[in-house]
Amino acid sequence: QVQLVESGGGLVQPGGSLRLSCVASGSIFISISVMGWYRQAPGKQRELVATINSGGVTNYADSVKGRFTIARVNAQNTVYLQMNSLEPEDTAVYYCNSRQMSRVYWGQGTQVTVSS
Repeated sequence: QVQLVESGGGLVQPGGSLRLSCVASGSIFISISVMGWYRQAPGKQRELVATINSGGVTNYADSVKGRFTIARVNAQNTVYLQMNSLEPEDTAVYYCNSRQMSRVYWGQGTQVTVSS
């Protein structure tokens, strides 16, 4: 059984921070995968937030550059998304994504709400 399990979402005030976690299990090995975070707000398309490949190369959506950081800990088979200086526009369901060879997996999503 393969699985991506996300956690860390919640309610935070503008300017605050959250750290999302994605733990991979089964046959998913993040050390040989491209891992990513995507988000989808109500009524909007799912969009890329950040990715990190097996060599540690990262890329970010322009809207989150300088505020969000993606990182991985191979020994824990876990990918993190550190979100700082959060804005109401960051409110969305955040999804963990894994691409290992031709296999693509998605987590169940975790809600992030930025509001006063």
